[in-house]
Amino acid sequence: MILSSFGVNAQELVLGAQRIDNILQHLLNKNIAIIGNQTSMINQTHLVDSLLSLNQSIKKVFSPEHGFRGKKDAGTHVNDEIDNKTGLPIISLHGKNKKPEKEALKDIEIIIFDIQDVGARFYTYISTLHYVLEAASEQDIKVLVLDRPNPNGHYIDGPILENKYKSFIGKHPIPIVHGMTIGEYAKMIIGENWIDKKCDLVIIEMLNYNRQEIYNLPIKPSPNLPNKRSINLYPSLCLFERTTVSIGRGTNYPFQHFGAPYIESNYSFIPKSGIGSKYPKHENKYCYGKDLRFQKNILNSLNIEWLIECYNQSPNQEDFFTLNFDKLAGTDKLRKQIIAGISPEKIKESWQEGLADFRDIRKKYLIYE
Repeated sequence: MILSSFGVNAQELVLGAQRIDNILQHLLNKNIAIIGNQTSMINQTHLVDSLLSLNQSIKKVFSPEHGFRGKKDAGTHVNDEIDNKTGLPIISLHGKNKKPEKEALKDIEIIIFDIQDVGARFYTYISTLHYVLEAASEQDIKVLVLDRPNPNGHYIDGPILENKYKSFIGKHPIPIVHGMTIGEYAKMIIGENWIDKKCDLVIIEMLNYNRQEIYNLPIKPSPNLPNKRSINLYPSLCLFERTTVSIGRGTNYPFQHFGAPYIESNYSFIPKSGIGSKYPKHENKYCYGKDLRFQKNILNSLNIEWLIECYNQSPNQEDFFTLNFDKLAGTDKLRKQIIAGISPEKIKESWQEGLADFRDIRKKYLIYE
């Protein structure tokens, strides 16, 4: 499989999911659960369908935020269901439970985790990974992680999450952009004792992966990340989610522009209700702001200048930051620094000690160059 990097052909990349012989050697006569969604593909075929065609004993599927088909709004409750094609039960890990229940795993001997991540702390698939590893360790079930590229794996940036701000949108003391694949991250969860008991973990590694390549994912990982531009901008623009600024949910270009009714600009958009964004911020109102679809440079660091500019233009600055901004940032310091008028350079300088410590920890778990 070749994933292109912004117009330049990458070296041929072999995904963990494509190394079927390596996978099958762990599945012999075992009852299997799949943790997956619409990105769990082997070329043009879903992992579930591929393994069923090879007479593997899949008993159930667990699905993360956005659901098994990846169409649910961000943060919304996802119900259990039956897959129409296979008849398999699909158990939601973004509904009444975030962690697989003991009863749901009682007949399972191995779990396969195969979900495309985008490398940001608040993208909840790594929180789902944490709970899967935790549940598997408690039930002595092996976990097979099929590794996939991190499209934001070329940099590390942001404040380190402080323990008091732990939540499902940030469970671990890492920066906003961590620069690890899902397999490397699974190793870190276990190695840093973020779950109480060691888990029997196997990573099916990729071949020819280069973390400096900006990979163009063939399937959008969630409804509002439709292309490589939105995925690259996501770590920076997601901070707007807990402010009065829209990042374009409810438009054709989510996470590729931002705006609010009060910003002074010649560029505007109008959020509308639709699939993947039923109740968008500032619905049916003109939002003025910045169009980022055509900027030439690929982000290699978090952009907080945009956040500061919008705060400074807000007519009601006391209401600019909304509920759970500190959980999203992983700290209350960023909000307080912006309110105090600290420059972007000084804010970023305050992250450097934590980032240096994280890099030292991260080195222990890297699989690829």
